[in-house]
Amino acid sequence: MAGIETSEDSQAGSRGGRSSLAGNATDKVLNLLDAAAAPGYPHRLGEIAAAAGVPKASAHRILQNLVGTSYLATDGAGSYSPGPRLRALAARVSQGCAEDQVMRAELEVLSRRTGHTAQMGVRTGDSITLLVKVAGSNPVQESSRVGQQLPPHTTAIGKCVLAAMADDELTAFVRRVGLDARTPHSITDLAALRTELDKVRQQGFALDEEENENGVRCLAAPVRDARGIVVGGVALATITFLESRESLLGHRDPLGITADALHGLLG
Repeated sequence: MAGIETSEDSQAGSRGGRSSLAGNATDKVLNLLDAAAAPGYPHRLGEIAAAAGVPKASAHRILQNLVGTSYLATDGAGSYSPGPRLRALAARVSQGCAEDQVMRAELEVLSRRTGHTAQMGVRTGDSITLLVKVAGSNPVQESSRVGQQLPPHTTAIGKCVLAAMADDELTAFVRRVGLDARTPHSITDLAALRTELDKVRQQGFALDEEENENGVRCLAAPVRDARGIVVGGVALATITFLESRESLLGHRDPLGITADALHGLLG
C-alpha cells in the first residue's frame, strides 16, 4: 500500500441478562448500542437487553432515546437496528483511518508471507471482535467475518487477552460469561482454561485447536496498546486438513513480527 511502511519494509497483528454487565449510565448506553448493532439485526428489545445486561425497562427507555437521536432505528414493532447517525459515525471512523490502513497493510504482508488468512481482533467488553481480515490463498476458507463477536475462551486471539488477566479478573469473567462449548474441542472448565493460559504466557502465543469452529486451527500473538496492556491479537487461521499443527507453528516468527508492528496502534 503506497505511503504506508509495513514490517516487511523495515525488514526488507447469550449472556442471559446478567446485570453485572450494566455498569454506569455510559456503560449501559454503549452496551445497548453494541448489542443493537450486532450482526443479524434488527434485534428485539428483549434480546438487546439480555445481551447488554441491562434491565428491560431501562433498556427500552435508553433505546427510545437513541432512536430519537438517530443513533438507532426501529421498525415500530419492538426491533432495533443501526440508525443513520451511527452509520455515519462508523463511516467517518473507518474511512481513511490511518490505523486501519496500517492494520490492513500489516495483515496483507503476513498473509502473503504465510499463504494463510490473517486477522486482527480486539477485546470489546466480554467478547473478541474481528476488526480486519485478509483472506489467504487457499480455496477453502474459515467462516469468520469482520465485525463478528466471538467468545474469548474458544479463540486464539481471546486466549491472548485472557492470559493477560489477573486470576481474580479471569475468575470474575468466567462467572459472568461462562465457558460454553462452540465445538466438542472447546475448553469448558476453569481449571483447564487456567492450564491453557499458563502455556500461552510461557510460549508467548496461543492456539485454537478447532475450539471455535470445526476444522479450523488458529495461531495468535498478543497485541498491546501504548501502555503495554493486551487489547487483542493478530492470528493466522488454517484449515486442519490442509496444514498440520507443526506447519502452522512454523509461522510464529512472521506472526510475532506483525504483532510487534501493531503494538501501540490502538491507543
